[in-house]
Amino acid sequence: MRENYDLANGTRILIATDRISAFDRNLAVIPLKGQVLTQTARFWFEATQGLCPNHVIEYPDPNVLVCKRLAMMPVEIVVRDYLAGTTSTSILQMYKKGEREMYGHRFAEGLRDNEKLPRTIITPTTKAAHGAHDAPLSAQDILARKLLTEAQWKEVADKALALFACGRETAARQGLILVDTKYEFGFDEKGAIVLADEVHTPDSSRYWLSASYPARFAAGTPPETLDKDFVRRWVAARCDPYTDPIPRFRRRSSCRPRPRISMSMKNSPGGSLPCRTSRSRRSRACAPT
Repeated sequence: MRENYDLANGTRILIATDRISAFDRNLAVIPLKGQVLTQTARFWFEATQGLCPNHVIEYPDPNVLVCKRLAMMPVEIVVRDYLAGTTSTSILQMYKKGEREMYGHRFAEGLRDNEKLPRTIITPTTKAAHGAHDAPLSAQDILARKLLTEAQWKEVADKALALFACGRETAARQGLILVDTKYEFGFDEKGAIVLADEVHTPDSSRYWLSASYPARFAAGTPPETLDKDFVRRWVAARCDPYTDPIPRFRRRSSCRPRPRISMSMKNSPGGSLPCRTSRSRRSRACAPT
């Protein structure tokens, strides 16, 4: 979760807190979480700046980003490679309810939990107000409701797919599968599309350990994760997270987020905390083709 402050000079300060949220609710506090997210996003913003301009100005503190203030798109762009997810807008949960037409895509019968999709897809959603829930959209919905023009939609879709391809390839070199991720874009003062918020972090993305995925998929067990989806699964198994009180995370509970933060630091492409990857290495990570 982030705290945002708009300054008079047209910039914005984003402070990444240690709070963890899911199902549009604040769940707990995890030490170092904000620093991990900020430094992971920093790595990816620098690695992908050749694919899409971003809002970054400077990082005055490990938890703090000073950035350009943008006119944010009214659409969140989610890119997916697998039939996965725990929230109400995830394609897995919708598929389990019998839906086969989702986000403008047709899904075949007989797909299994966490199965790789035939191709990478975009599943956009609305940007809900605070306390409300995002709603699924298709490309046709976006154009019909004039949320974006046809040219804007094509450009942002192309940028999102290029960013995801970069993330997928870089994660694979670290022994990870980038399952899906959410991007947020905005427009600068000239109307150019700019990448904002965060990129490929454990909060905005789902990561699995690639070495154990084939055997666990064959056995029908959930993949090993390096993201906050294990928290979502733990909560969803114990209550209706949209209506019921959230159970407390106890010290000896099976849901222990802090060790996952350490694993995320070790396995993330950004390396250690804080991110000490050299600028030359970051700039080469995802060169435009």
